[in-house]
Amino acid sequence: MRILASLAALGLAGCATLPAASAAPAEGRALIFSDEFDGTTLDRSKWVTIGPDFWVNNEQQAYVDRPDVIEVRNGALVLTPRFAPGVDTNTKRNADFIAGRVETDGKFNMRYGRIEARIRMPDAVGVWPAFWMVGNGPWPTTGEIDVMEYVGEKDWIGSAVHGPGYSGDAGLSNRFYFPPGEDVTGWHVYAAEWKPDSIEFYVDGRLHNRITRPMGEMYGKWVFDNPERIVINFALGGGYPLKINGVKSPYQGLPQATVDRIKRGELAMEVDWVRVWR
Repeated sequence: MRILASLAALGLAGCATLPAASAAPAEGRALIFSDEFDGTTLDRSKWVTIGPDFWVNNEQQAYVDRPDVIEVRNGALVLTPRFAPGVDTNTKRNADFIAGRVETDGKFNMRYGRIEARIRMPDAVGVWPAFWMVGNGPWPTTGEIDVMEYVGEKDWIGSAVHGPGYSGDAGLSNRFYFPPGEDVTGWHVYAAEWKPDSIEFYVDGRLHNRITRPMGEMYGKWVFDNPERIVINFALGGGYPLKINGVKSPYQGLPQATVDRIKRGELAMEVDWVRVWR
């Protein structure tokens, strides 16, 4: 989940109007990982949590493993950020917010196939929830695939890939704009189809972005032959939201109205299920 850059220069602007594709994997494919979140607690055989000493992109939260931040209820994983001033992050900074990040590090990696999740998110400026994958080596030398990330403008989400020579602000990315009557607050299936020479991104079966090996090799090495782990997180503020909303106070990328809603516990990312097919 890194700061995105546009692919307009490569002719992909407006790609959200590409023809729709089937939302379901083709018959005969094997389900190799799934979590339906039907229990009452996070399945620790599939997921690990990240602690407060992990900090990137000048995000405003500290990640914690607490039941009021990471919970499974009503058939969904629910990540709820909280206001908690002065959290010690074991780094050179304190944080005023706590939030959740779960990933399959050491539990499951995928290399090629289809990954998808059914997710809904809040309408709130400066939030930064994401569903993505990242390689296990030094970033970005083993790649990052952002299936979905959202920075608080409810009519669109982004997808991207990052590798050596095309990472951070230079990541290969595109936006999907929802059709009238839809936005991130409804349930949607976000998916990526990962092949040896291309990665395709879908929202509810609608193809909206396709990155190919030659596109990546225009800038650097194509590194999407490495296994990657799954990450689901709810970040707050930081570099990417700042670029979108320009808010610098009271927190970078995070306005007071959103802070007030976090204090009231009103914001959550909900994940109905995650599935990986080969």
